[in-house]
Amino acid sequence: MWLFSRKGASGFSASSTAEEVTQGIDGTGLTAVVTGASSGIGTETARVLALRGVHVVMAVKNMTTGREVKETIAKRNPNAKIDAMELDLSSLASVRKFAADFISSGLPLNILINNAGIMATPFMLSKDGIELQLATNHVGHFLLTHLLLETMKKTAQGRTEGRIVNVSSRRHKFSYPEGIRFDKINDQSGYNSLSAYGQSKLANVLHANELARRLKEDEVAITANSLHPGAIATNLFRHSNLINGLVGLVGKYVIKNVEQGAATTCYVALHPQVTGKTGLYFADSNVAETSLQANDNALARKLWDFTFTLINNCPNNT
Repeated sequence: MWLFSRKGASGFSASSTAEEVTQGIDGTGLTAVVTGASSGIGTETARVLALRGVHVVMAVKNMTTGREVKETIAKRNPNAKIDAMELDLSSLASVRKFAADFISSGLPLNILINNAGIMATPFMLSKDGIELQLATNHVGHFLLTHLLLETMKKTAQGRTEGRIVNVSSRRHKFSYPEGIRFDKINDQSGYNSLSAYGQSKLANVLHANELARRLKEDEVAITANSLHPGAIATNLFRHSNLINGLVGLVGKYVIKNVEQGAATTCYVALHPQVTGKTGLYFADSNVAETSLQANDNALARKLWDFTFTLINNCPNNT
C-alpha cells in the first residue's frame, strides 16, 4: 500500500490500520453488533473493537467458525468481551430470529456495523426469492437495522450517540446505468454479477443516507454513515477469477491487508472525530465523495419504500 500512504484531513491514510485509527480510544461500556465477523475485515473489526473495550456481538452465518474466531480473539486478549450469534443475512427469517434473540438478551446497542457481504456471485435467488447479492448485502441489513433501531434509540438516550455503519464499496459507482433496477431486481437475462454487486453497494449508501435523514429529522442521537474499506485480498473475491488474478499480479502495491481494510470501519464506529457526523461516506478513514446516484435523495426514499415492500411481500416472510 505504499502507493497510497498520503494522510487526509483526519490524520490517517489508506495505510493506517484499525489499531492505529483507534489508538487511545476507550470503548468500555459500549456494545456493538458486527455482521460477517467470522472472516476478513469483519474479524479484524471485532478484534480491534474488543481490544478497545467494546462488548462485541459477532453475527455470523457459520457458528462453528464463529466460535473458533471468538476463541482466537479471546486468547490474544483475555479481557475481551465477545459473543457469537447466528445470522444468515440472505434469510429474512434468520434476521428476525437474530434480532429477537438479541433484544431478548437485554443488551444495549451502541454500534451496529453492517459489514457482511458477498460479491460477484452467479445469478441465484435467496430463500425469500430475492436476487442473492441484493438480499444479502442490502435487504438483510436493512431489516436488521430496522429491527434493532428501537434498542439503539433506548441506548442512546442520555448516553453516547449511537452509530450505524454500512460497509459499502467504491463499486457503488459502477451499478447498472439506472442505479437500482426496481422493476428488474430478479431479471436473470439482464444479470451482470459485478453490476449487481455495485447495485447492492449503492443500496448500502442510499440506505445510510436516508436513515441519517430520518434520524436527524426525529432528533435521535444516532448517526448513520457508509464507507469503502478499500480493495482487500479476502475471500470476497472467491467468485471472480479475473479479480483474483489481478490481486496476485499487483496486490502488494494497491491492495490493503486486513488490518488496513478494517481501519475505516473502526474509525467511523469509534473515533471522536466522527461525532455528530451523519449521512456521510468515508474511505481511507476520511470523508470521501460518492457517485451522483448515491447522493440522489429521491432515489434513496424510493429504495427505502421499495425495500419495505419487498420484505413485506416475501412469500417466506414470517
